[in-house]
Amino acid sequence: MTARNTDQLIRNKPLKRPSQARAKFTVQAIYDAFVRIWRDKGWAGITTRAVALETGISVGTLYDYFPNKHSLLSGYVRHCIDTLLEQIDAQAIVPADLVWQERIHRLIRLTCGVNTPELPYFDRDMMMLESQIAETKHHRRAYEEISVKWMQVFDVCADVPRKPDVTMVKSLFLSVWGGRRYLLLVEPDDINAAQWVLEMERQCFQIANNVEP
Repeated sequence: MTARNTDQLIRNKPLKRPSQARAKFTVQAIYDAFVRIWRDKGWAGITTRAVALETGISVGTLYDYFPNKHSLLSGYVRHCIDTLLEQIDAQAIVPADLVWQERIHRLIRLTCGVNTPELPYFDRDMMMLESQIAETKHHRRAYEEISVKWMQVFDVCADVPRKPDVTMVKSLFLSVWGGRRYLLLVEPDDINAAQWVLEMERQCFQIANNVEP
């Protein structure tokens, strides 16, 4: 990557992450407005002025967090990852009274991102713009963070017949996460997304039951 491209990526990052409740509320409102405009007009319709107007804040307030629309997209993509991590915690790790099958079911459903209204909106066009806002290290960070959550889910499955080792869990995660992204990219018409989720779940169940898939 050239120095010019690196400088551009730096400019395409949010200026700061909100820490106070009011700031978090404002940034969430900005993301909500961003998604509404995106779904109606696409990337071409996203401008800092349009997002500020849709949010009901001043452009100056928006610039406190996002100096341009690429930095807004960057922040939103990171928000999608953070929300996924939080939901895996809340649904598949923290609950104390779940059998292992239900933990894995929730983990697979969330990671596949199919029929998950609790997760932020994300589509193919957003993924296609990732090269403009992310470096390899950012993709690696997401991989490491989510794969750690997978390990944590299997770690709390005390009743699982066979606990997969680290390599197996990471291999399962790569199959699901890579499949999700490729399914989004290709949008094939010869496989149903819901059926794919069930197949991913079946394979994880088989491995955990010590049965070869």
